[in-house]
Amino acid sequence: MTHLRIGTRGSPLARVQADAVARKLEANADGLTTELVVIKTTGDHVLDRPLSEIGGKGLFTKEIEEALFDGRIDLAVHSLKDVATVLPDGLDLAAVLPREDVRDALIAGEVARLADLPPGAVVGSSSLRRRAQILALRPDVEVVNLRGSVQTRMTRVANGDIHATLLAMAGLNRLGRADAASAPIAVDELLPAVAQGAIAVEIRTDDDATRELLAPLDDAATAMAVTAERAFLRALDGSCRTPIAAYARLDGDDVAFAGLLAYPDGARVWRAQRRGRPADAWRLGDDAGREVRAEAGPIDWL
Repeated sequence: MTHLRIGTRGSPLARVQADAVARKLEANADGLTTELVVIKTTGDHVLDRPLSEIGGKGLFTKEIEEALFDGRIDLAVHSLKDVATVLPDGLDLAAVLPREDVRDALIAGEVARLADLPPGAVVGSSSLRRRAQILALRPDVEVVNLRGSVQTRMTRVANGDIHATLLAMAGLNRLGRADAASAPIAVDELLPAVAQGAIAVEIRTDDDATRELLAPLDDAATAMAVTAERAFLRALDGSCRTPIAAYARLDGDDVAFAGLLAYPDGARVWRAQRRGRPADAWRLGDDAGREVRAEAGPIDWL
């Protein structure tokens, strides 16, 4: 009998995602058992400041990766958007599960579009990516820092503290709360975070047995898409301090990619698009990132 300890953050969404991985592993291997090991990360400890102020990469992964190195867990389940593009030596991504809805969701009561928010509306979001794109579309609104659970954010809107907030449709769907969204926002209006909606499983590089167990969970189309997006992010040396967005998808036999970099206040936005073979996903994203970086010039927050 094989028993696997799965490291995860303690949020309801993180637990749902880790449990989905556990159920798939148990269904694919007779006699396999799993347990979830909840680990509190830096990003979970500090809730009163924007992520960009806490600083650094790995806000939601560092402590979980330490548990992998220490042997306290056998694998880690992450929202891939939280995972640095360069992993610590000795760790690998062994599987990327099929992607959920990549779109952002507007939470604004009866208002279904950003364009329909009243002049001067207050929008709550801790994401620089969302802030920059919202302000580029609606420079008249005010974007204030807002972190916390799905319920916390929805309550702030319901109470009239703010006019609107944004959440990932993927998270709402996985929590069974799609009904909370006033409406999804099309990707050509608000480009998602790199790897938004994708779940990744991280293991120790030398753990071939766990890698083999995870192989059936890996989704080739999702892996291809996030490869292009993460290449774009890496080319820009992006972090939570930088408003960067990207989305890649299969379109027929090709991969279609779109990415952007913006000033935090949305005053300037640089975009790049690419199309090519799935086998060239990394090169496409990397090339788009280098183009955007060259056009943006020496911006001190890059």
